[in-house]
Amino acid sequence: MWKCPKCGRTFKNTNQDHYCGEAPKTIEEYIERQPEQVQPYLRQVDQAVRSAIPDTTEKISWSMPTYWKKHNLIQFASFKKHIGLYPGPEAVEAFAERLKEYKTSKGAIQLPYDKPMPIELIGEIARWCEKENS
Repeated sequence: MWKCPKCGRTFKNTNQDHYCGEAPKTIEEYIERQPEQVQPYLRQVDQAVRSAIPDTTEKISWSMPTYWKKHNLIQFASFKKHIGLYPGPEAVEAFAERLKEYKTSKGAIQLPYDKPMPIELIGEIARWCEKENS
């Protein structure tokens, strides 16, 4: 077990990513709390999702930026080497052919910082999530 020296919480993994203190209240606040070098990537993902599904509510859920319409549709989060996009397992399966160059797992897509963000694909996935989950 590892104990965070800042907040005192304990985790299984050493240096586990987490928020010390209060979670952000808005997506913009979430982005502003991230390292400066990843903020442009987060803004690109946020803008792609927001443009694709403008009639959704933006909120923070599970300490992640979330787009909501009766329930969570799609989420994203910043990590050391990638942005995690969380559209759910059905979306990952539906877009599997187009996601071959990315690491995926059940319901998650890793978008590495060392590749251009697939803005069009992110928008398509977000629209799919809204359509399929309405």
